[in-house]
Order: sequence, then structure tokens, then C-alpha cells
Amino acid sequence: MEQLGSRTAALALSDVVDLRRFLSVVTDPRDARGRRYPAVAVLCAAVAAVLTGARSLIAISEWITDAPQHVLGALGFASDPLTGLRTVPHAATVRRLLQRVDGDALDTAISAYLQARTPTPPQAEAKRPPRRAIAVDGKVVRGSRTNSAAAIGLLAAMDHHGVVLAQRQIASKSNEIPSFQPLLSALHLENAVLTTDALHTQHDHGTYLISHDAHYLAVVKKNHPGLYAQVKELPWRDIPLGARTRERAHHRDEIRRLKAAAFSHLDYPGARQAIQVVRWRRDLSTRKLTIERVYLITSLSVFDATCTELATWIRGHWGIENLLHHVRDRTFREDDSKVRTGALPRTMASLRNLAISVFRQDGQTNIAAALRHTGRHYHRPLRALGLT
Repeated sequence: MEQLGSRTAALALSDVVDLRRFLSVVTDPRDARGRRYPAVAVLCAAVAAVLTGARSLIAISEWITDAPQHVLGALGFASDPLTGLRTVPHAATVRRLLQRVDGDALDTAISAYLQARTPTPPQAEAKRPPRRAIAVDGKVVRGSRTNSAAAIGLLAAMDHHGVVLAQRQIASKSNEIPSFQPLLSALHLENAVLTTDALHTQHDHGTYLISHDAHYLAVVKKNHPGLYAQVKELPWRDIPLGARTRERAHHRDEIRRLKAAAFSHLDYPGARQAIQVVRWRRDLSTRKLTIERVYLITSLSVFDATCTELATWIRGHWGIENLLHHVRDRTFREDDSKVRTGALPRTMASLRNLAISVFRQDGQTNIAAALRHTGRHYHRPLRALGLT
């Protein structure tokens, strides 16, 4: 059986769930009169096109127009009772649907699909079950800026393996903080550990995660002066080293040292440990040395996680930049896109999230190569989405 781009793909094709079952719950925003093409078929076609590398609405429409008749049938387009041919929507029809679709409903459907598509991990022999690490971070879609409105912002939750679990649009004239809890509301958080940047080190966020049996790794900076001083002034020199890693990449040599201290009186909900990370970076070209100290707090006790695990999760948080935001910017050229109307910027970002996540679940590490591979045969995106 052919695997999608890799002989070692994580999912067998027979195990892929049908995307249509999940997109069918997204309400069709169009007037019932004059609907010629089912919304589910158009959405599935748009997703399939993005999996083949389509970056724009024009490219999506061209892919649908060029699709063979049997592919259109698999996508859900009906045949004409007289001619037996399946016609496809005009580019304007595709655009109108994508710009009017409910972004929250679409992201919820995509999240449910990706979670259903995730294989159940094998039972580990360890006494403690593995924790799912989830990174939360925002991104501004720069190309969506207009003369009268700022560019939209999107807050995403991604597991540390590169699968997007949820997305939420940030309200205009606001920031990421109010969107944090709605973003996570549809996710199963029990036993998970959430990694965030300093903006989300908020008491309400900590209380929310603790109440949902989740844990956090929260960066502490000077925007919380009292908490920052409390953590910084701990006797770090007397605390033994917990973990040390060294890495040479990107023209620099980096050493990371982590210390953790159990502390039951931190002014933050559920905080059990304070963490100091010291990063020594030497630029191999200029030989310049920089030293950075970062402080964090966590609700995990010394019995919940080792220092090595803490170091891995802290390091893994920035995967949301490399595995998601960077790919959308460089591979899909998201910031160069000029779509601005209605929900289009968010919808296109959601389709890209879905494509990236499907490839990650199938064991792909090079998304650009995966797009090229999928684009060479019309059946490949259909198989990846369970549409055959």
C-alpha cells in the first residue's frame, strides 16, 4: 500500500478518517435558494488543493477546475442528470463561500478531525503515562492589513509534534489574553502541560489550567515585577544543576543549563517549582558570546516531571514558530497574501494548518517536499483526507 510521501508514515491509509464527516457540521452561510454546489464539497476541494501546494484562491480554483471527473465525484460534486458530467464552481463562488464561512465552526471541525486522526499511542511500560505538551502562541497575518483596519491576529494551540489542535481569531483592538481560554475550551487538557510565553503568565490562565487538571510552564518576566523578583532572588548558586544540553547548529554553539527548585509559596495559582534556564550562545562566525537567563514557574512537582523533561518542553515550545508559523510564512507565503475580505485570511490560515498537521501526522518533516509529492497525483490528497 502506498504511503503518503513516506514509507514510514505514522498512519496507515486505511486508518485515515473521512474529512467530510467533520466538515458537514459547518453551517453553509449561503442563501438556500440557488445553491448549486454543496458547501462540504467545495471545502473538501479547497483542502485538497492546499495539500497539493495551492497558495491562493486562484490556485485553489484552478486545481478544482482541472480535477478529473472521478476526483470531483469523490469530493462530493454531483453529476448532471442529463449529461452525466460533474461541473465545478466558478472561482467567485469558491471565494464567496470561503470568505463567509464561520471561522470558529471551521476551526472546531478541523480540530476534531485532526484529533480523531491522531493514532492512539502504544501503552508505555513506565509507571507514569506520557504527557501531551501543547504550545500556545499567536501570529499576525500581515497581508490582511487594510488602510482602515489592522492585520488580524490568530492564536493557535499546537502539540509539540507539530499538529495544530485549535485556532482562535484575536478580537480587534485586543490582545491574545482574552482568547486563551476560549481557544482551549474544546480540547481535552487532562494530564497535558501547556507552554506559553510571558504574555500568558496570567493568574486567570493558571487557575483555568489547574481546574482542568492540566499543568503549565510559564515564563516569568518583569511585566510581573513581584513574581519576577520572588523567582529571581532565589539562591540559585546553591541549587544543584538539574539538566545540561549542548547543541551546535545555525552557526552557533549553545549550552543550556537548567535548575529547578521546589517552592510552595510562589504568588501564582498552583505553582510548585521555580526554574532557571541559563543559555550560553557563541556565534561561530564572530566568536561573540551572549548569556541569557530565563525564569519560569510550573505546576509540576518534582515527582511529576524530571529536569530533563522540563528542559525538553521548554525547548519544544518554540517549535510552534519553526513547525507552524515559519512554514506558513515561507512555504505558503502567507504574509505575502493580499486576501483581506471577510473571513478569508483566517479561513486560508485554517486550511494551511490542516495541511501542515496532516503531513506531520503522516511522518513528514519537509512540508515543501510533501506538497510537491502530493501535487503529482490527484489521488494523493484524497487518500490523505480519507475521501476515497
